[in-house]
Amino acid sequence: MPAEPPVESPRSLADAYGLLTDGGAAWRPLAGGTDLLVQITGELGPPPERVLDIWALDELRGINLGGDELVIGALTTYTELRQSALVGELLPALAEASATIGAAQIQNRGTVGGNLVNASPAGDTLPIWLATDSLVVLGSAGGERSVAALDFFTGYRETARRDDELVLRVRVPLLPRRRVRFRKVGTRRAQAISKVVMAVSWHTGEDGAWIDTRVALGSVAATPVRAGATEAALDGQQPVRAAADAAVTALEAEIQPIDDVRSTANYRRLVAGRVLRRLIREEGGW
Repeated sequence: MPAEPPVESPRSLADAYGLLTDGGAAWRPLAGGTDLLVQITGELGPPPERVLDIWALDELRGINLGGDELVIGALTTYTELRQSALVGELLPALAEASATIGAAQIQNRGTVGGNLVNASPAGDTLPIWLATDSLVVLGSAGGERSVAALDFFTGYRETARRDDELVLRVRVPLLPRRRVRFRKVGTRRAQAISKVVMAVSWHTGEDGAWIDTRVALGSVAATPVRAGATEAALDGQQPVRAAADAAVTALEAEIQPIDDVRSTANYRRLVAGRVLRRLIREEGGW
C-alpha cells in the first residue's frame, strides 16, 4: 500500500512560508502533482513526511509583462503556456515545448515550478530557461532572491532551492532580435520522455552571423546543461554548412550522455548532433 503522508493546503503565500519555516525539509511542496504522485504511488524512493499543497496559491499564477521581461508564475500550467497570447508572441518555443509534454491531462496539471523543482534532466521546458538566460525567483519568510537558471540545477534532481523556499516565478529577459528554437526527440512524437531535448537561442547580426548563441540540452547529463564549446563554435558564424559541421563536432565532443533504459549514450550523442544540424540548416535555408 503506498504511503499517505499528511497534507496541508495553505490559503496564502504567507501561510505557506510559515509552515516551511517551522517544518523545513519535512515538507514536500506539491503543485500539479504530476511527478510527486507518481513517485508516491509507484513507491519510487522514500515518501515525504508531509506534503504542502500549494495549488490554491493564486499569487503564483499568471503570465505577464514586467518591463523588458516575460514573467511566468510558478503555478502556470503547460496548457496555459500553450494558450497564452504573450507566450505565443514573445517566446513561441516555450509553447512548442509545452505541447510535447504528456497528454492533455498532464498539460492541465503540470506546472512551470514543478518542472523546475523536480529537476529531471529530461524536463522538457528546462533547456528553454537555460537558453534564454532566465532567472528563477525563490521566496521564503526571509524574502525573495533570484537565481540564474544556469545555477539552479546543482546535481541530479537537486536544485538551489532551500527547504524553506518556494519557486515563485520565472523571469525571462526579452531581448530584441533574439530567436529561440526548440526540438525534442523521444520514442514517439507524443507522450514520450525525451531522449534528447534542445533549445538554441541567438541574435542575428547585420551580416547574418549569430551572436550571443546559447545551446542548452536535456537528457544528455545529470542535469540540464549548456554546451559552451558548441556555443563558441557558432558565435560569430552565419548558419552555413561549415558552421554546422564545426558546431556538431564540438557538441558531440563535449556532451557526456549515459546509457539507460530509454536510450544509449551513442544514440543520444548522434541525435543531439543531428538535431543541432537541422536547426542550423533550417535557419540557413540550405
